[in-house]
Amino acid sequence: MTTLTKTSQLTLIQAITDGMRIMLEEREEVLVLGEDIGKNGGVFRATDGLQEEFGEDRVIDTPLSEAGIIGSSIGMAMNGLLPIAEIQFLGFIYPAYEQIMTHATRMRYRSKGAFTVPLVIRAPYGAGVRAPEIHSDSVEALFTHMPGIKVVCPSNPYDAKGLLISAVEDPDPVLFLESLRSYRSVRGEVPEGKYTIEIGKGKKVREGDDVTLIAWGAMIPVAMKAAEEAEKNRVQCDVIDLLTLYPIDKNIIAESVQKTGRCVIVHEAHATGGLGNDIVSIINDTSFLSLKAPIRRVTGADVHVPFFALEDHYLPTPARVKEAIDKVINF
Repeated sequence: MTTLTKTSQLTLIQAITDGMRIMLEEREEVLVLGEDIGKNGGVFRATDGLQEEFGEDRVIDTPLSEAGIIGSSIGMAMNGLLPIAEIQFLGFIYPAYEQIMTHATRMRYRSKGAFTVPLVIRAPYGAGVRAPEIHSDSVEALFTHMPGIKVVCPSNPYDAKGLLISAVEDPDPVLFLESLRSYRSVRGEVPEGKYTIEIGKGKKVREGDDVTLIAWGAMIPVAMKAAEEAEKNRVQCDVIDLLTLYPIDKNIIAESVQKTGRCVIVHEAHATGGLGNDIVSIINDTSFLSLKAPIRRVTGADVHVPFFALEDHYLPTPARVKEAIDKVINF
């Protein structure tokens, strides 16, 4: 990672915009495409000003066709370009699922390495912003079960910019998940200029010896608040931000759980089939004999993300996480 000293206070979405701007400036092969991303700057203004700066040939408004966006991007990537494709919401990605699963993730294998697909797919995800149906899905596990694609989910502006630049430079496809509720609610110091964050590595964002909390994206602030509440009862939590969901950092999980002996996993996706289940398996494989209590999961319910009035009842909260912490401490 490049050492930089000059920083700016940016929101998560500003950091993402800055990362795209840097790569558009540096590499003429980079282009951005998606629905309403040009003149309108995207539904969340993530690409605001980029078409004016770089032109319509590099910041491209597409038809309303997710399959077409990803199919075209795969062809571009196989022929020397570095496309950054925006899907307006992760819940809109289903029409493009076939293109991702059948082609983007398999091309290196299918061609015995003759072709790669250096494609970044940006997708806002998650609940908490009172969006309508299909706009709040958190289905990252569909893609962590898909060899050939990396899945990244930053929780803060610094990591978002560095991971996005790394994703653009990666020779294989990367699904870059962006928390809707974190876009403008999270702000932090971001170095100016280019730097990278290694894909595939998590990081510890809070140190503690009693309980390991594992989360990513929008659930990091939830886990941190729960850890602060637990500290009032003299319970110290290790908080692990995975950052990359596939390939997952097994070492940071094992090291923390072997130290604390207790673990709570937090994600807003459904409980059944959620990534938390894989994390439980990793802990059982690497750290079972270190456990002092059964692993607890705090997740979304096994229902469609509900409409406005019930959304807060669906999402994990600091209180629910604190309750899980108490259970593993008092087991």
